[in-house]
Amino acid sequence: MKKILFVISFICFGFIGFGQVGPKIEFMAKDNTIDYGTITKESDSGIRSFEFKNTGDAPLIITNVQSTCGCTVPTKPKGPILPGQTDKIDVKYNMNPGPIRKTITVESNAVNVTDGMTALKIKGEVIVKQEVNLLEKKKAVPGQ
Repeated sequence: MKKILFVISFICFGFIGFGQVGPKIEFMAKDNTIDYGTITKESDSGIRSFEFKNTGDAPLIITNVQSTCGCTVPTKPKGPILPGQTDKIDVKYNMNPGPIRKTITVESNAVNVTDGMTALKIKGEVIVKQEVNLLEKKKAVPGQ
């Protein structure tokens, strides 16, 4: 009889543990990644936004947002995000020519991510805009 009560109480407490209460962060970007694509410095500001929603039942607090390098500057929301509300984390990349592969780490009080840490990623490529010189003589095509 004691074993049965123990098993039943263990199962009940197990289900309570799975029903996490508290703030939960859910990002709208697939795989928490934003793809800049192929862009030029002159045609793009380098600013993108990661939108998220607090799907939990308590206020979500973003305590810190940091990038892997100084070429990417993230900005975090100033106040708490109430349950059901959405907000965003803006990321500005400095648009240096070359491939973009950066990670932004978000620290929060969210209970649905390990240690309250979420990794966001940006990717793409910044190319140098080809300048057209109107005074340059065009090369003749052979056979014409």
